[in-house]
Amino acid sequence: MTETATSELLDDSFHVFDTTLRDGAQREGINLTVADKLAIARHLDDFGVGFIEGGWPGANPRDTEFFARAQEEIDFKHAQLVAFGATRRAGAKAAEDPQVKALLESGAPVITLVAKSHDRHVQLALRTTLDENLEMVRDTVSYLRDQGRRVFVDCEHFFDGYRANPEYAKAVVRTAAEAGADVVILCDTNGGMLPAQVHAVVSTVLADTGARLGIHAQDDTGCAVANTLAAVDAGATHVQCTANGYGERVGNANLFPVVAALELKYGKKVLPDGKLRETTRISHAIAEVVNLTPSTHQPYVGVSAFAHKAGLHASAIKVDPDLYQHIDPELVGNTMRMLVSDMAGRASVELKGKELGIDLGGDRELVGRVVERVKERELKGYTYEAADASFELLLRAEVEGRPLKYFDVESWRAIVEDRPDGTHANEATVKLWAKSERIVATAEGNGPVNALDRALRVALEKIYPQLAKLELVDYKVRILEGKHGTSSTTRVLISTSDGSGEWSTVGVAENVIAASWQALEDAYTYGLLRAGVAPAQ
Repeated sequence: MTETATSELLDDSFHVFDTTLRDGAQREGINLTVADKLAIARHLDDFGVGFIEGGWPGANPRDTEFFARAQEEIDFKHAQLVAFGATRRAGAKAAEDPQVKALLESGAPVITLVAKSHDRHVQLALRTTLDENLEMVRDTVSYLRDQGRRVFVDCEHFFDGYRANPEYAKAVVRTAAEAGADVVILCDTNGGMLPAQVHAVVSTVLADTGARLGIHAQDDTGCAVANTLAAVDAGATHVQCTANGYGERVGNANLFPVVAALELKYGKKVLPDGKLRETTRISHAIAEVVNLTPSTHQPYVGVSAFAHKAGLHASAIKVDPDLYQHIDPELVGNTMRMLVSDMAGRASVELKGKELGIDLGGDRELVGRVVERVKERELKGYTYEAADASFELLLRAEVEGRPLKYFDVESWRAIVEDRPDGTHANEATVKLWAKSERIVATAEGNGPVNALDRALRVALEKIYPQLAKLELVDYKVRILEGKHGTSSTTRVLISTSDGSGEWSTVGVAENVIAASWQALEDAYTYGLLRAGVAPAQ
């Protein structure tokens, strides 16, 4: 494995340790291939974490292959690769333990050992004595140190063990430190601790053992980030986290809010220069690799983290964004967004116009019309906070005094044919005018909406070849409250992509097909606007 350039490493006084590839991979729904793990490791190294725990070599073929390939394929610029394993077996010698041998064969310069620190776990899970457990820690740590490896020790179930038998839990910490472990990590394995409790325990253990301490917090009480920061307040200088808080059960301490808090709230230098601005990009990139939709409301990096909907907020933000934002979103690579809804006031519309690059020129009458138009349409079921593209088209129509048009629809229809063999045929016909040409197009699809989408493409792509790039990527239907049963109002949200960006449009009607058509028409219109095509005069 290529040696990490020491000139690019931060000093060793504080560690950001990522365990996405091991602990994070234990989340339900995440199944990482070796290629996935390599991709995530590159992202984490690019972000600038100090340590990347790659998995448990020898425990499964995938992790063994990952370490073998990482040595050949990744040139780490900031991070050191860490192999995870356990202390040697009871009654054996570390030098003869196959699992310990696999850790050395991984080639990782740093090894994290998990050790039992809860007396009941020693007796019931390991089925050995408390003294033998201490010897297992001592022997394994000292042997790996003698082999030239840096060693960290994870004290599993530490906080629960400390509550049951504080002197034994501290004895495990002392033994690990005396044997040569650089850091001893106190693990809230069950995730049941609260910040004040974590602070008290870390403070006491630090004072009583003198060991360098770290923290590993699970999120079962929703306090993993707070518990991690409480441990730092108490003197911990090593934090273990996972990207986006991935992990077993409800997850681990989330890497991104922990790092952002350390840099922006604590003033600690824990990332290389300029890397904090990569926070949002790295968070979303890793979410793509694990195939989970990024959380829209995740602190710092969620698309809603700096989104403002209430008119009162917008009025204040127009004066000074800091009045309703705890940081400048650009510091973490995010952006402020204004949401337009029936809660919107003039300030919301003006700021949204500015965000979209539309100069409203301080025209109070125009802004007032837009506000009333939004409220009127949202009363009918439209939602513009989830459909920015439809709002921009509405706003431009008010500014220009007429709707933005690339084509005029004469009529459309969708037919669903129920066949005797139980199958269905879906066919749509669209009649429209574009650039003074009348076009009639028919297409089939795997549903009436898909058939309409294809018919619209057939009709327009020869005139507007830019539409070939468009792809419908999401389709949502919601039946709104109504008084007429099956004729209740339907809202459709469509997300469309051109390969370089994505936008959402909305349609509302009593008929789901009619609502879908409205959203499709807006999606195509916005796609042409985005492509720089001049609208019809």
